[in-house]
Amino acid sequence: MRIILASQSPRRKELLSLMGIPFTVVAREVDESFPEELNPTAAVRHIAEKKARVFMGEFVDALVITADTVVTIDGQILGKPKDESHAREMLTRLSGRQHEVITAIALLQGGQIEIFHETTEVHFRVLSASEIDYYIQHYKPFDKAGAYGIQEWIGIVAIEKIVGSYTNVVGLPTAKLNEVLRARF
Repeated sequence: MRIILASQSPRRKELLSLMGIPFTVVAREVDESFPEELNPTAAVRHIAEKKARVFMGEFVDALVITADTVVTIDGQILGKPKDESHAREMLTRLSGRQHEVITAIALLQGGQIEIFHETTEVHFRVLSASEIDYYIQHYKPFDKAGAYGIQEWIGIVAIEKIVGSYTNVVGLPTAKLNEVLRARF
């Protein structure tokens, strides 16, 4: 079965490679907006499905994998920061608190879309303003939901614990994806 990863995320590419799955990357720009009334889980599932629908009818002999990841706190989605100030605001909000990371995956095959998601709870210790500034200056987390990457410095020094899938926080819940793919093939 030919597998298409419809993502430009280097983290998703790396994780899928580590799973030992051969794939081709074919990405398209997709409007990631969603209806405001959707809760975070419904919103991330909506976006993953939207990403899959772009490929409807295009790769009829392949399995297309799309994904979207959001960080949520107090029922609100923290997207990707617009700039340093926005990143600082997000990280300050996460400091000393627990939040959730939700990744939805959509699998498109033969005109049918299957969607599933994984939720991981992440606990940050209190971060000082200088730690937040250091992280932003050295790691430029502007392409990451919630303004951080768990696989970077901040994940090593600031995350006290996670409950759930580590790879989900990176951007692809590999154990869950493997389980779904094994059931299909």
